[in-house]
Parts: sequence; C-alpha cells; structure tokens
Amino acid sequence: MFSYTIKPVIWGTLVAASCKVPKRVALITGLGYAFTGEAKGKRKLIKGIACNLYRQSLRWAHCIFFQNPDDKADFETLGLLPSNSLIKVVNGSGVDTNRFAPQPVNPDPLKFLMIARLLADKGVREYAAAAKVLQDKYSNVEFHLVGGLDPNPVGLQKDEILEWVENGFLKWWGAQGDVRPFITDCSVYVLPSYREGTPRTVLEAMAIGRAVITTDAPGCRETVYEGDNGFLVPVRSVNRLVIAMEKFIHSPELIESMGSRSREIVVEKYDVHKVNLSMFKAMGID
Repeated sequence: MFSYTIKPVIWGTLVAASCKVPKRVALITGLGYAFTGEAKGKRKLIKGIACNLYRQSLRWAHCIFFQNPDDKADFETLGLLPSNSLIKVVNGSGVDTNRFAPQPVNPDPLKFLMIARLLADKGVREYAAAAKVLQDKYSNVEFHLVGGLDPNPVGLQKDEILEWVENGFLKWWGAQGDVRPFITDCSVYVLPSYREGTPRTVLEAMAIGRAVITTDAPGCRETVYEGDNGFLVPVRSVNRLVIAMEKFIHSPELIESMGSRSREIVVEKYDVHKVNLSMFKAMGID
C-alpha cells in the first residue's frame, strides 16, 4: 500500500497494518498547517495531535519518503520516525516534462504569476503587497493570481481578494483545471510560500521555461539555484520580494536566460519518470 498526504498516511497505514498488508509505504508531501508558523493556540493543539498520530502510524511503515530534507530533519527531531524503516528523500512528485513543454516568453507586458490555494501560509498577502508597491512604480507590469478559496483556518476571505482586484494591482482568475495557459502567458513565476513539500506549481513553471522567485523555506529552496534560474527571498519579507521582482523589471534579459535554466534543471532533476524510478527502486519494484 502506498499512501500520501497526512490523512491517508496516518489512517491508511494503520488500517493496512491491521489488515496485514505485506508492504506499507508512506510519502510525506509536506507538513501543512500544523507545522507551519508559530506553534501556539489552535495550531499548537493540532500539531500535538498530528505528531502523536504520525508516531503511531509510521512505526508500521516499511518505507517512508520525504520530498525535502527539512521535513525529514523535523520528523527526526520530533521523534516521529521508526528506527527500522527505510527513510529516503526524493525530488518531489516530479513533473511531466512533455505535458509541461517549454513555451516562448512574451516579455511585453512583463507578467508575474502566482498559483496557490488562497492561504496566508502560501504567501498570498506578501505577493499582493509586493504587487501594490510595484504597480504604483511601474506602468507596464501585471500581477496575476490563480487559485481558489480554501476553508483552512488560515484561508483568505473572498472580500479581501476582491479588494485587491478592485484597487487595480492584481488580476485574480480563481481556481483553474489547467494552469498551463496561465504559466505560458506569464514572464516570471512567484511563490512566496512559508513551507512546502516540493511545490508542484514551481516545477510546472520551470518545465515550461519560466524564471522563479520563491522563498528560502523548506521545499521551496531546493527548486531555485540563487541567481541561476531565479531568486530566493526570506519568508514574509515583502521588501525582499519587491527587490527580487524589480531585478526582472530592470534586467528583462534575465527572464529568458533564467527560464532556460529552469527547464534544464527540471529535466535533469525533477522529471516524473526519474522520480518514480527512484521510488520504485527503493520499494523493490522492478
């Protein structure tokens, strides 16, 4: 049995063990709300419950995959990992480099794009704040947001998003079934998230050949080689995000050169077939 995301990993592994499923594999795709931000109040309570459930379920897993080394280190520090399981870090979930094929960039106007569920922990407010600063300074720059509302405790309200739209510094497209047209239409992809497993939207943007700005945070920092295919900024720093975005405004030639490097990195490191093969080998599947 192969399970991923928190509820299937916890409950699925426990049920599979009780049913004597002979081999049980868990994929930790990110730590989510409970492990992001300061652990206090409701978040602290949920983190405590999650840790206890992870500890109880993962002791029945034969193999545990992580999508970044920070998540693995946090689980080790919290004492959630059994000593007799195979523990391995893989390069995210991979991306289909054929489906997300390279597309030429139209740099005029320069368009920034963020794709995410509308959660505070994704850095949506920081992206909007940076967009407002830059929209006031530059006339030929656009800021686009794709993503749906979410009932998560840190989910943003629709009125807040609409206020940004009405003020004219952000274009919101809601949730989309196919993000490829939006990535193709953008110049630079931005994800100021506080924490990820490995962000799929970043990999998809890289595969299409887009430069990336993301945070120096777990899961995100692995996708960008600073100054090579994009820029890393501190979590929650609107000022540093503005500075990184301005680099593309002042030096638009970086858009194409860094986008090309993004494609090369994805093909080399994040191609879904390579990622799957590494997981099959670890699970003993030929």
